[in-house]
Amino acid sequence: MNQQIEGAPTQPQEPEKGSSRWRFALPLGLFAALLIVLFVGLMHSPEKDLVVSPLVGKAAPQFSLPNLVNGGQPVSNAALRGHWSLVNVWGTWCANCRDEHQTLLMIKQQGRVPIIGIDWNDNAANATTWLQQLGDPYTQVGEDPNGVVAIDWGVYGAPESFLVNPQGVIVYKEVGEITPDVWREQFLTRIDAAPGTGPPPTTGED
Repeated sequence: MNQQIEGAPTQPQEPEKGSSRWRFALPLGLFAALLIVLFVGLMHSPEKDLVVSPLVGKAAPQFSLPNLVNGGQPVSNAALRGHWSLVNVWGTWCANCRDEHQTLLMIKQQGRVPIIGIDWNDNAANATTWLQQLGDPYTQVGEDPNGVVAIDWGVYGAPESFLVNPQGVIVYKEVGEITPDVWREQFLTRIDAAPGTGPPPTTGED
């Protein structure tokens, strides 16, 4: 019979393998469950498509681009002064831009705001053909083949659209296609809520 001698060093006990596994598995399981809860909550959030641009509430970035349609007066911030404006970033390579095009034509027909187009990372000939075939909803279209102006506007995809107030301040950004519902609920509500809102001045390019 072996007796433990008092004062002698004791042999360290080896931890049970099962308890060691659970010690690491439990935190991992809780972390995975938290990720699932966050993902489900995000997917069911009514604001999951809302992207708040750091430019909202600030003056629209300065720009000057070649005019796609007539090659004359450059397209610049001058087109955004004194009235509400919609700046729409698009490209012929963009499938959602084609889906959005009918809504833009509807917006033009309503006459509430001029639409300033920025043709982004595109070929000018393709863009011109696109407008000739599908109709031109824009008051002016600027060419941004290298995406320099789009970067200043914080664009990372197409289509993207910005609502600019008469003071030249961006009040809303829509990432993705403008649908009739989006136009009514996100854009018109902001325009109608502003004091002294009236129709924009007519310009020579239709």
